[in-house]
Amino acid sequence: MKKNKMRLAAAMAMAAMMISMAGCGNTSQTDEPAADDSADAKTYNVGIMQLVEHPALDAATQGFQDKLKELLGDSVTFDVQNAQGESTNCTTIATKFVSGDVDLIMANATGAVQAAAAATADIPIVGTSVTDFKTAGVVDSNEAPGRNVTGVSDLTPIDEQMKLLQQVCPDAKKVAIVYCSAEPNSIFQSELAQKALTEAGIEFKEYTAADSNEIQAVITNAVSECDVVFIPTDNTMASNMEIVKNVTVPAGVPVFAGEEGMCASGGLATLSISFYDLGQKAGEMAYEILVNGADPATTPIGYVSDNIVPKYNAEIAEALGITMPEGFEAIQ
Repeated sequence: MKKNKMRLAAAMAMAAMMISMAGCGNTSQTDEPAADDSADAKTYNVGIMQLVEHPALDAATQGFQDKLKELLGDSVTFDVQNAQGESTNCTTIATKFVSGDVDLIMANATGAVQAAAAATADIPIVGTSVTDFKTAGVVDSNEAPGRNVTGVSDLTPIDEQMKLLQQVCPDAKKVAIVYCSAEPNSIFQSELAQKALTEAGIEFKEYTAADSNEIQAVITNAVSECDVVFIPTDNTMASNMEIVKNVTVPAGVPVFAGEEGMCASGGLATLSISFYDLGQKAGEMAYEILVNGADPATTPIGYVSDNIVPKYNAEIAEALGITMPEGFEAIQ
């Protein structure tokens, strides 16, 4: 009896050992796929608010998306919204982004950045196509934003713009500085232009339009009193360059624009940065914030200093009978 019990215990022990070994073998030879670490990878949801449609802002938005897709691949999604130039739409879009709990807001143009900053003090905001963030009231300073807002400025060297104007039109006696009075960054650029023209001893006069409805009358008045027009990077004017062209070309008055897209739509010449590059730099900033934990409050406003070249509209030059100096690149 005792021997039988011992044999039974031994058999049970052997069976348990075989089951245990079989279990280990199954674990190492399982047909189930290993856990995919990428399933746990974060997907970043980025809201993009563009103030209005025109070539410069479109290029900045595209550059931003292309750069983040390059850096994050399928780990980023975009909710792209266009405010169609309406401040109330900016507010609505910003509120939508906040309630949707996006990871970051890219705000393209001054009005868009202002609306985003008013809507949230927590979600990181990267602005672009803004001339001076401090003037726009969305940062404490361009060197140390101090808030949840940073970004990339579209400021070109205005003093160099005025030198370009003098190079093309050396006989210019009076310059009309035309912009929309509702855009604070246009006021900022006008002040810089006035300073440069004063130092050059050239007379100037400001002309402002409150909105697009006033542009034709304002431009008509400007060309009747001045022999050259300068329009800074101004979204309202950029969206209505066809109106500007239809007044200035018949009057024989050249227009110097703040950026290439405006010049292509009706200006004569410009010293322009690449707004696509501007968007790319904003995309790099967004990546640092999203992935590496950079703080917008301590991220200085960026600037694009590469690819600033003098460009001209060959069609307008021919219509005005102006031969461009060497070194100018025709806009394609």
